[in-house]
Amino acid sequence: MKGIIFTEFMDLVESKFGLETLDQLLLESNDEGIYTAVGSYDHHKLVALIVLLSKKTGISPEELQRVFGQSVFLNLYASLPKANSLESCKTTFQFIRLVEDYIHIEVKKLYQEANPPRFDFISESATEMEFDYRSARCMGHVCLGLLEGCAEHFNEKIVIEMKPLQGDGSKVRFRVALAE
Repeated sequence: MKGIIFTEFMDLVESKFGLETLDQLLLESNDEGIYTAVGSYDHHKLVALIVLLSKKTGISPEELQRVFGQSVFLNLYASLPKANSLESCKTTFQFIRLVEDYIHIEVKKLYQEANPPRFDFISESATEMEFDYRSARCMGHVCLGLLEGCAEHFNEKIVIEMKPLQGDGSKVRFRVALAE
């Protein structure tokens, strides 16, 4: 997993729960907290931090992942190179499609070891999109938060249905519809 995810998570913990909580998390998890945005790290470290933060705060790991996805969207979006396809993207649905058709392809070109999630599109219309999220990292709730952050960025109101298709969370079906 790319280091930018780790650095963004650390920033979120510090801003929402305080530097003391972040320090305690790192200490209790034997994590030095030294990550670079372009480095690659084992996603299990992030999962361990989320689970420990959940125990400390009483907030479920799923909700913490969702909030993380919401908060990280704008920073990830800002880090994308300005390509013609991104500049012409004006809606949540267009952006979701670009994640699979452009962004994940570019990530793999830059970082051959990268294993980004995959979106398998089932159906699309002007008001609705259905796709399966597939990831060995099993972070569908981060994806849920990213979808919410994306809709907020594009000033759209959406309704999201999330249905796990695998017990481990490696495959999740999302149905995203414009709210009426």
